[in-house]
Amino acid sequence: MGHRKKHAPKRGSLAYLPRGRAARPTGRIRYWPEVEQGPVLLGFAGYKAGMTYVLVVEQKSRSPNYGKEVVYPATVMDVPPMIICAIKAYSGDGNGLKTLTEAWADSLPEDLDRIKGLPKEPKPSGNFDKMQESLAEVVEFRVLAATQPRLTSVPKKKPDIMEIKIGGGTTEEQFDYAQKLLGKTVAVEEVFKEGQFVDAVSVTKGKGWQGPVKRWGIRILQHKSNKTKRGVGALGPWKPPRIRYTVPRAGQMGYHQRTEFNKRILKISENGEEVTPKGGFLRYGVVRSKYVLLRGSIPGPTKRLIRLRYPARPPGEVAERPPQITHISLESPQGA
Repeated sequence: MGHRKKHAPKRGSLAYLPRGRAARPTGRIRYWPEVEQGPVLLGFAGYKAGMTYVLVVEQKSRSPNYGKEVVYPATVMDVPPMIICAIKAYSGDGNGLKTLTEAWADSLPEDLDRIKGLPKEPKPSGNFDKMQESLAEVVEFRVLAATQPRLTSVPKKKPDIMEIKIGGGTTEEQFDYAQKLLGKTVAVEEVFKEGQFVDAVSVTKGKGWQGPVKRWGIRILQHKSNKTKRGVGALGPWKPPRIRYTVPRAGQMGYHQRTEFNKRILKISENGEEVTPKGGFLRYGVVRSKYVLLRGSIPGPTKRLIRLRYPARPPGEVAERPPQITHISLESPQGA
């Protein structure tokens, strides 16, 4: 028998080109889904602490393991309450959203002074009247929410601030809901519940400038090849006389924004000792505030901000009751 060539096409989807570095380490949400219940905040944010594994009773009735314990990998997120700093009202036409007005809380936390561009003397009352008068023009309400990294093991003081849309209900109900939230803190259990599916938006782990072998998985050339072994064999044909975008080239690898759809929330709790392994998470430490346990992995290194959102394309079959966890591994990742 003759030698059969291994079929090894270039790895990586061309749909993600250009693979440039993300503009900022905080993920940007471009789409907010519609929800029936409400009004409710459609998102939340926390910091990635690390991974572990859990034993869960299988809930899928068609699974051969139904009713038995199965092992799931799980990601632990540190999610302290978020502070609602402002409300933004948007009007809209065929060209997208336009800011109608915004109202800030009377008193903002001291750490928010570290963020540039915030108003020095917020005056919410007058803008509330303007929102009330122009409710007919309002298309959607969003809140400006800030994280509290001081309550976590992330070595930073400056909060991350982001917009979160209010979904569900009528415009009047959303306005009343936003007024009640302004200046207060919101906990994760007020937004999501155990067993719910969410989308995780974050920026992946950066790997710097990499060659085509590591970046695209191309074959290493034979040792007699000209000039290089870890380069692409041919840059393309004579016609068209240019290098096409489909040719694997060296460039930035990692630090790209990615969205993971339908990650199930296994558990929400206040006691971080339930999930912190012996000696703490590597490169993170101890979970000191509320935490969320997500099934599977999510993009980004430890300490990276992860934004959670109501699912854009939820699965058809969702179990009615939250998952039953029988064991959470607390083994030391350092083998101690």
